[in-house]
Amino acid sequence: MTEDDDIAYLDLKSGRVTIRLRPDLAPKHVARIKELIGEGFYDGLTFHRVIEGFMAQTGCPEGTGMGGSGKKLKAEFTDEPFVRGTCGMARARNPDSGDSQFFITFGETPHLDGEYTVWGEVVDGMDHVDAIEIGEPPEEPDTIIKFSLAS
Repeated sequence: MTEDDDIAYLDLKSGRVTIRLRPDLAPKHVARIKELIGEGFYDGLTFHRVIEGFMAQTGCPEGTGMGGSGKKLKAEFTDEPFVRGTCGMARARNPDSGDSQFFITFGETPHLDGEYTVWGEVVDGMDHVDAIEIGEPPEEPDTIIKFSLAS
């Protein structure tokens, strides 16, 4: 394994976001994210829910927040806090309903701690996440140009 095995690049219109994947916290989620990235699943998807000061959510192939890849994941909750740049798995009320949708937090969000799976963290390019258009849904939603693995 190389250092790059757990680095992913999220290319947005304003630039590249570097995400360190956290298999130490959520090995099954990271494996699934890597699988979806490898399939090109995320390329072209919109940020369909972006709440100022809270988070930017993507990963729905329908762009509505109601779709997914069709494979649910069992929650992998930890004590890792949700802080600025945390990548978490979105889900419905059922803790084991995470699929392909994820979010990146804009700041500390302690109400999510222990309730959502942390699978990564932004290590560079958070300013590009900050530039994502706000809205539920945004009038002109930003899209993922390309989501790729460094290795």
